[in-house]
Amino acid sequence: MLGYINAFIIGGFICAIGQLLIDKTKLTPARILVLFVTIGTVLAALGIYQKIVDVGGAGATIPLTGFGYSLAKGAMKDVDQYGLLGAFTGGIRASAVGITAAVFFGYLISVAFTPKAKR
Repeated sequence: MLGYINAFIIGGFICAIGQLLIDKTKLTPARILVLFVTIGTVLAALGIYQKIVDVGGAGATIPLTGFGYSLAKGAMKDVDQYGLLGAFTGGIRASAVGITAAVFFGYLISVAFTPKAKR
């Protein structure tokens, strides 16, 4: 039960930061997305994000910062195994399932619903 609470708190905190950035700054959602992925990557490279994941579980790995964490973790693992080439392949290998799921389910939703232009 404590794991669910920690995931809710950590995930909610990350999402609240994103909402504050949307509400209080002139950053576009795309820039916030890139910022979160970059922050997750940098924190993973410094070994800080792993501690957040240990506490928050899915609450830390599901948001965009978790995607950056997965990229960095995969790159570091593949660098150890394959050398410099692993820096280019590891991140994609580690996040391939998530990327595939996003594309697949995005396609299903686009087929199921008719998009309308914003006015």
